[in-house]
Amino acid sequence: MTSRRTTAHPGRPHRLLRAAGFAAALGLPVAALALVVRSQVSPVLVFDEAAIRAATDATRDNPALYRVLVVWQTAFQATWVNLAVALVCLWAWRRRGLRTRALWAFVTLIVTWNLGLVVKQIVQRARPLVEDPVAHAPGYSFPSGHATNVASAGLTLTLLVWPLLGPRGRVAMPAAVAVVVLLTALDRVYLGAHYPSDVVGGIVLGTAMAGASYLGYLGWNPPVPRDEPTAGS
Repeated sequence: MTSRRTTAHPGRPHRLLRAAGFAAALGLPVAALALVVRSQVSPVLVFDEAAIRAATDATRDNPALYRVLVVWQTAFQATWVNLAVALVCLWAWRRRGLRTRALWAFVTLIVTWNLGLVVKQIVQRARPLVEDPVAHAPGYSFPSGHATNVASAGLTLTLLVWPLLGPRGRVAMPAAVAVVVLLTALDRVYLGAHYPSDVVGGIVLGTAMAGASYLGYLGWNPPVPRDEPTAGS
């Protein structure tokens, strides 16, 4: 004989509470940083201005570095990053059977991208102003859209393919995403498109949104019965 046992999943209230807690833990520091940069009086702003001057001076003095930074900026625009992740979502849906996981990843990708744009409109921080700028970017500065989107998309992509990764992949994938996020953050500062606080806020915000979404998603699937032998069978 066999008995039917189901894998336990957290209930909806527990999942939502867990997701809200994660979002608050990372989102509140972002909100505090947003208030600081809007106040226009803070050691953070002094550091931002000094860092942006030093970074753009280094870029201006190194044409090869400038070319690499511009290529990186273009390659990791939200359009291309989100298209790549969306294609992986489609692959995971059609080829690997991860339907609800792929749906979660795609919705998270689109929602977090747009929420990042909303935060920009709320904070309305002006872009860095430097003499002889090395690059120009439209829109507001806080948080960095590149940093927010790459952090969110990178974490979403990692969580999407996590069940398919082996032990080495589960080390290599997060490490690669972390390197891409860090290089994107440096790219924005060295091109003079964003202050350091913009990219820090973007990374934390993107991580908060994708992480909270995943915690809310966990256990969304109905329990899957498993047949196991009963004692004495």
